[in-house]
Amino acid sequence: MKNLTPEFDLIARHFTRPARNAVLGVGDDCALVDVANGMDLAVSTDTMVSGTHFFPDVDPETLGHKALAVNLSDMAAMGAMPYWATLALTVPEVNHEWLAKFAKGFFDLAEEFGVELIGGDTTRGPLTLTVTIMGEVPAGAALRRSGAKPGNDIWVSGNLGDAALAIAHRRGILQLSEGDYMEAVMRLYEPMPRVQLGQALRGLATSAIDISDGLLADLDHICALSKVGATVEADNLPVSEIGAKHIDKPEGLTAIVAGGDDYELCFTAPANARDSIEDLTEMLGVPLTRIGQVRKGKGVSLVAASGEPIKVDGAGFDNFTAS
Repeated sequence: MKNLTPEFDLIARHFTRPARNAVLGVGDDCALVDVANGMDLAVSTDTMVSGTHFFPDVDPETLGHKALAVNLSDMAAMGAMPYWATLALTVPEVNHEWLAKFAKGFFDLAEEFGVELIGGDTTRGPLTLTVTIMGEVPAGAALRRSGAKPGNDIWVSGNLGDAALAIAHRRGILQLSEGDYMEAVMRLYEPMPRVQLGQALRGLATSAIDISDGLLADLDHICALSKVGATVEADNLPVSEIGAKHIDKPEGLTAIVAGGDDYELCFTAPANARDSIEDLTEMLGVPLTRIGQVRKGKGVSLVAASGEPIKVDGAGFDNFTAS
């Protein structure tokens, strides 16, 4: 590596791995992938900026995990099989200890899901991470946001709100115990993308989205593209023991339904699919909870058991208003 520039030394040392499922990987001007006949190519890109999407003092290994996890979550929401990724990495300086830890978090998760890093870019500047992920889904079988129908059930995977509660604690909006904060912050930085669930929902779900900006905001994206409304029952929201301590407080409820960073799946399905969906909980080991119903109209309503609407002071995460 002695004859390499600092940029190419960085790439060779930390991010060059053999490409087993690509024609050509890291090291040339472009990567080359061969997509099978009868498959659609699924592509998604996410950018994470220090101070906007993560705290500057985050552990680099967990940051490496999350940088890929948020993109894997997009694959999950489409029911796609992820295969390839590129990484554009902007760093203030070349710190090999930091980079080694970041790469470990990234590649440990990549190995778990069979994803290969096949290209990208590096440059100097404020810490910014951009990952593009590519995968395949059988032609015409991808889950979309536009298929929800009035009368469909609304489901979510896992628990909601822990990541947002950690952020709220960090910002002084509410107070978690030290133990609860340490557990919640791991949900923030090490989300587990529901890739297998997304694939299992092909043919069952009528629409799907991953919860990145907050349940109410992301469900509203489904409603907008499907031209429907939705009613969510607050009493049915799945929360952890941490969330249960704070859901009755306005700031706690806001974090749970509008805080974001859950990276769970929200999806809709007809009522006759309930048994099949409930079977997935046991098959995949992922809790699935029915939280409401799609209706005619527009927008998303959060209601109490009495049917009374609940007002939430928060519209979900927005890249241009976050601080």
